[in-house]
Amino acid sequence: MNAGFWTSAIIIFGLIVDFVFRVIAIIVVPRNRRPTSATAWLLAINFIPYIGLLVFLLIGSYKLPKSRQAKQAQINQFILDQTEGMERVRRDHPWPSWLEQVVQLNRSLGSMPLVGGNSAMIVTDYQGSFDAMIAAIDKAERYVHVEFYIFTLDPTTAPFFDALERAKKRGVTVRVLLDHIASLRTRGYRATIKRLTEMGAEWQLMLPIQIFKGRYQRPDLRNHRKLVVVDGQVGFMGSQNVIDAGYDKKSNQRRGLQWKELVVRLDGPIVSGLNAIFITDWYVETDQLLAREARLVEPTFLAPPREEIDCQLVPSGPGFPGENNLRLFLALLYYAQERIIITSPYFVPDESMLNAILTAIERGVHVELFVSEIADQWLVGHAQRSYYEQLLEAGVVIWMYKAPTILHAKHFTIDDEVAVVGSSNMDIRSFQLNSEISLMVRGRHFVTELREVEQSYRDNSRQLTREEWAKQPMRSTIADNLARLTSALQ
Repeated sequence: MNAGFWTSAIIIFGLIVDFVFRVIAIIVVPRNRRPTSATAWLLAINFIPYIGLLVFLLIGSYKLPKSRQAKQAQINQFILDQTEGMERVRRDHPWPSWLEQVVQLNRSLGSMPLVGGNSAMIVTDYQGSFDAMIAAIDKAERYVHVEFYIFTLDPTTAPFFDALERAKKRGVTVRVLLDHIASLRTRGYRATIKRLTEMGAEWQLMLPIQIFKGRYQRPDLRNHRKLVVVDGQVGFMGSQNVIDAGYDKKSNQRRGLQWKELVVRLDGPIVSGLNAIFITDWYVETDQLLAREARLVEPTFLAPPREEIDCQLVPSGPGFPGENNLRLFLALLYYAQERIIITSPYFVPDESMLNAILTAIERGVHVELFVSEIADQWLVGHAQRSYYEQLLEAGVVIWMYKAPTILHAKHFTIDDEVAVVGSSNMDIRSFQLNSEISLMVRGRHFVTELREVEQSYRDNSRQLTREEWAKQPMRSTIADNLARLTSALQ
């Protein structure tokens, strides 16, 4: 047998292996995956076979390891048991006819009940939210629970750390959860860990990537929640991280970027639910169930109550079987009768959400979308822009918050009845890859206050028109379309 025979044999063998490889990919990749995502992965694997396969093996699974999923299921059942019979709501003001079903949906998905007798205060000032949290921490008597996607020590956040240290010196238990990769990427990570350790706080990394300790999952699965709980009586949640408003990056400083956030202070029974979410994440990371702090009792108000509102928390993330936040958003979008106003810094909807918005427009519902004029992330920014043409043609009013501010707040309102605030963006990452927390609120006064916030956005935004968008250069359109394709690789 000559060299030509072996060359031909090797080529034939390679073709057979390549064919089998592609057939296996067609069988494996689409399993339990959206058609758009499966198609994107198959294209990547076929056009760049070995690199595509390597990337798929690294980040192809969007679910947490089975051990973490099992813990999530255990704690969900614990929360259901603890909250049995807690649906305490007043019905002196008629509910929208559809709200009961949404409440049941949320209860089934995230285990948390709808509870009444709460009070909420919206804080949109960056420093003001820190001041409010510090004031509450300084009144703590038993415990302070802190959980943030980004949690770092810098000149802006130093007073927050000082408040935690004062609480610790008073004998208050201080527990802190911070996302490993998100906080690791900040300049103050080592100083942050050192400060927490020196003050005696109990702290844990969320979703750590520590291969030699046997702690590993898909590296871009992140815990994106932001919350503070003081004694189970006062809570804070929203979009803001514990970091300077410029995110401690020289590139942001050169561009003059500042983040605009929204945080909600909560008083009332809902704070126990917020604490239950912290306890869930603490248990998943430590195997320690904080049973004493987990008792969901109705607290007394530490501040004069404003309008009493009904609230329901909806945790979501890869630890749950489904996409809890997406299902909540879709239900509300389809039930809306008059208007929908969405604020999301990263708006990259999947097909179901895009269809829900377009269907709402066709039903005669007025839809507005607030986004930033400039993006802090190139890929996400272009993926978001790829939807503008279709939205504008359908009749969605798009407001672009003026540079150099990044509108990072995450909320939306449905008619004059219901609002949702929290940590979740309206993008595929928040629906599938991030652990998020959303708060559904029923209360006309709260919605009215959020409408005032939305008006302040309009006052600082410009409306994007179809005529302006038609003038976009071809290079931007190409970048938008390519970024849109990559967004499906989830």
